[in-house]
Amino acid sequence: QVQLVESGGGLVQVGGSLRLSCTASGSIFRINAMGWYRLAPGKQRELVASITSAGSINYADTVKGRFTISRDNAKNTIYLQMNSLKPEDTAVYSCNAVVTTRISAALPYWGQGTQVTVSS
Repeated sequence: QVQLVESGGGLVQVGGSLRLSCTASGSIFRINAMGWYRLAPGKQRELVASITSAGSINYADTVKGRFTISRDNAKNTIYLQMNSLKPEDTAVYSCNAVVTTRISAALPYWGQGTQVTVSS
């Protein structure tokens, strides 16, 4: 019903930048919130940043001041600008969206994930 497609991951050196994008498509009635999570080896999945339909934004303390989440409602797309990357930012980054479709109440959907590797 709803598909999330991510792009923008890759390999970057310490201090570098990457920009992730995630586009939602399908039988979307309303996107309530979208966000980025990451999963690193040996760690639990953590919320990196999220943004609601009203524009309310939340960041993990570990990325505040370095990462910026933004949203293009017309394109059902969010972006994550990641600056001053550190080795500890290495993880699989997954997009999440809470979506109300034409036939169901709000449910969470996930993208396939994109690898971000920061080399020192």
